[in-house]
Amino acid sequence: MPTSDLLPLVLLLAAVAYGLAFIRSRAVAMPLGGIRNLKALPVYYAARAALWCAIPALIVLGAWATFEGKVIQDMVMASLPAELAPQSAGQASLTLSQISNLAAGKLDPAMVPEGISGAATLLQELREQSSRFKALLVILIAVLGGTFAWTRIAPHINARKSVERTLQRLFFVSAAVAILTTIGIVFSVIFETVRFFGKVPVTEFLFGTNWSPQTALRADQVGSEGAFGIIPLFTGTLMISAIALLIAVPVGLLSAVYLSEYASGPVRSVVKPLLEMLAGVPTVVYGFFAALTVAPFIRDLALMLGLEASSQSALAAGLVMGIMIIPFVSSLSDDVINAVPRSLRDGSLALGATQSETMKNVIFPAALPGIMGGILLAASRAIGETMIVVMAAGLAANLTANPLDSVTTVTVQIVTLLTGDQEFDSAKTLAAFALGMVLFMVTLLLNVIALKIVRKYREQYD
Repeated sequence: MPTSDLLPLVLLLAAVAYGLAFIRSRAVAMPLGGIRNLKALPVYYAARAALWCAIPALIVLGAWATFEGKVIQDMVMASLPAELAPQSAGQASLTLSQISNLAAGKLDPAMVPEGISGAATLLQELREQSSRFKALLVILIAVLGGTFAWTRIAPHINARKSVERTLQRLFFVSAAVAILTTIGIVFSVIFETVRFFGKVPVTEFLFGTNWSPQTALRADQVGSEGAFGIIPLFTGTLMISAIALLIAVPVGLLSAVYLSEYASGPVRSVVKPLLEMLAGVPTVVYGFFAALTVAPFIRDLALMLGLEASSQSALAAGLVMGIMIIPFVSSLSDDVINAVPRSLRDGSLALGATQSETMKNVIFPAALPGIMGGILLAASRAIGETMIVVMAAGLAANLTANPLDSVTTVTVQIVTLLTGDQEFDSAKTLAAFALGMVLFMVTLLLNVIALKIVRKYREQYD
């Protein structure tokens, strides 16, 4: 039985355990004069039974699903004859792919050696056996857990404490998983970045002005070592993000001020949802709009003015990206402005200030921490955008300050470097991790700056 079928089955068994434990707890309470004589309400006895039924079974199911594939693969590879045993990781991957395709019926057995056919048969048998054992073990553990909790229903047992303690541990594990995942991501990027800097000097990467990671196949070819200067990518990222923020911040902030302070109720109820719909448009749609409408318009306008413009430009990508991130600034700023205490508005108006003076001198400074958070979110969204840049700005790593030229960004190059089957031993592939580390450090720096601004003004206006 596949894991996708076992999961709802375990949840169904947990629901059955909940209902049976609830009925039993009420039955135990009746001879004693009612549920007031129990240490906990019947729902806690029922919840404890459901937890005992579900949690151990789900842990076993998760562990089995995690290690099942690796264990079966190792057993299959160990069964291969010596002459078919792979000598490298690439050969092992190719052999395993052949065995899997043969087992799935996607490959003709006559096209592979006899040892591969035997391994494919073994793979299919092991998968079937593993599926049966997994289903039996998980169902048995679920039934035993629910039965144990059902038999432990007694008036003197405080099921409430047990349930709350279990839930507290689940919450802790969830928080720990999130933290450990973040730490794992950071260390994995750091490890690959260190490997990259073992092949390419740090100074060349950080201060180089040429980006051409396409290494040659032979050492005697031109550019066989590639060029890994990040400056063109970084300037392109900053240029497009700056253009986007120059569009999104004023428009979004002024829209938020209008909606929160000047718009009537009916107007606000219509305009704000329409404005927030921009955040739901897929980025590929923005990319089509930029490539088919905005970029040609900018090129034709530049030619009319006697300027030279590329068919793909940073200005086109920045303008469309700015439109895309307007809701991030507008919606968050509007919510923050509305969260400012009414007493500040009333006090300013009572002292004779106009509505615009109240907004400028009282409400805006008080809402500045939240507004900075919205702008930071918009900046992070702009820095991490890929599709619009690919379709509107291109892939050329040009070091230029002209927004009418074609440029590229860090995220676009990361996608380009990791597209297709790659060997994680070359400087070209490892460069993607170094770019990711730089992007991580830039985003972290933005967070630190925004946090300092938030703390400064929060202390002033709390």
